[in-house]
Amino acid sequence: MSASASPAHQPAGLASAGTGRGRAWPIVACLSLGGLAFSLLQSMVAPALPGIASDLGTDTASVSWVLTGYLLSASVCTPILGRLGDMVGKRRVLLGSLILLAVGCVAAALAPNLTVLIAARVLQGAAGAIMPLSIGMVRDLLPARQVPVTVGLLSALLGIGGGFGIVLAGPIVTALSWHWLFWLPLVAIAVAIAGVVWFVPESPVRSPGRLDWKGALILSAALVAVLLAVSKGSEWGWTSPATIALTVAGLGGLVVFVLTETRTREPLVDMSLLRRRGVWVTDLVGLLYGFLMYSTFLLIPLLVQLPAATGYGFGLTVTQAGLVFVPTTLMMLIFGPLSGLIGRRTSTRTPLILGAIAVTAGYLVPALGHDQLWQILTACVLTGAGVGLAFAGMSNVIIAHVPPTATGQATSVNTIVRTIGGSIGTATVAAILATHTTGAIPAAAGFTIVFWTGTLVGILAIVLSLFIPKPRHDDHDGDR
Repeated sequence: MSASASPAHQPAGLASAGTGRGRAWPIVACLSLGGLAFSLLQSMVAPALPGIASDLGTDTASVSWVLTGYLLSASVCTPILGRLGDMVGKRRVLLGSLILLAVGCVAAALAPNLTVLIAARVLQGAAGAIMPLSIGMVRDLLPARQVPVTVGLLSALLGIGGGFGIVLAGPIVTALSWHWLFWLPLVAIAVAIAGVVWFVPESPVRSPGRLDWKGALILSAALVAVLLAVSKGSEWGWTSPATIALTVAGLGGLVVFVLTETRTREPLVDMSLLRRRGVWVTDLVGLLYGFLMYSTFLLIPLLVQLPAATGYGFGLTVTQAGLVFVPTTLMMLIFGPLSGLIGRRTSTRTPLILGAIAVTAGYLVPALGHDQLWQILTACVLTGAGVGLAFAGMSNVIIAHVPPTATGQATSVNTIVRTIGGSIGTATVAAILATHTTGAIPAAAGFTIVFWTGTLVGILAIVLSLFIPKPRHDDHDGDR
């Protein structure tokens, strides 16, 4: 493999294309806006689900499909659109994804019933390749020295948008209605579409071929089965026939997918990429980080909204609970770009190691005690810093270990793995708290167990991060 596969030796897209250094920031701004809008929509509806259920005359179990449908759609469509972007042009597929996201927002804002709302959320989730495509375009278009920091910012937006979504949901629903959770992001999406049309050139890097529809169908079915079992396991029962059957079918489907892809001339996911230690270890670390971040999004708002009379709750409103997440979001915003600088000056794996240490500490503090608000805020700061470092670092590690023609599919796989980790994390939190309740309120012991579980997952992330090899810029196959 040529040295051009490494960020340090990749073609400086803007410079070589003659578009000039001045075009870099408009490109970054447009790509960032689209990624931020998508990540906002991931979490913004979560605090509003009880109000949506009441307004649409449905129950909690049914309204949870507003999140589940989004998650399943994103997991299925991200690798397909990521591969399609590598084939026909990332800008073209990115524009299609943004338009799909906009249509989903309009449909959700106007939804007269739960069925339409879930369908709209499926449309939104189908735009999940926005971030992998954007990262691929940054690699293809920007000068090499700007890539790590820019990728750091874009990757951190996944966490930043998730945090801001929780912060903004309460005030928006209180001042307006839940419908505006979709109208407001639509404005950002429209601006992003216009910006991509006017300021973002098409990527010159292509990987021609045909889309592996057989592999796409197998992967889609397997992911739907696995994520459905994880998402609904606590509701159906972890030992119920439906949960067990879906789990077995999903895992079996993933095995069939891997075997199929190794025998396909033009696979949806190049399995040779996953044989690189820098890629598969980073994907495992991504699974753990997804577990930790999404667990935090569920755990902290629930804890701080419990009645103060419990002795460990704080009696905060939805809006006040969102404000607790402001430090988390700010830390992601700061440490995301810093991750690229740290990785450039040391090693691409360093931000993952530092991030894992920070997130582990962010779970350890409340594991030792969580009855004081300073303990919760400290956990939020540490978790935000760690996720900011790691989410950005993971993308840069992937870029350092794959050729430019495979950036889209490799980062798409990492995105899916994080989503699966998030599903497992939220399901684990829900299951633990459900088995430790006093009446209808989760007991303090349940939160303690969850925080210790997160601490152990964080320690595992530290250990795995140490096994990520340093990329050899002179030989791309050196990390196998």
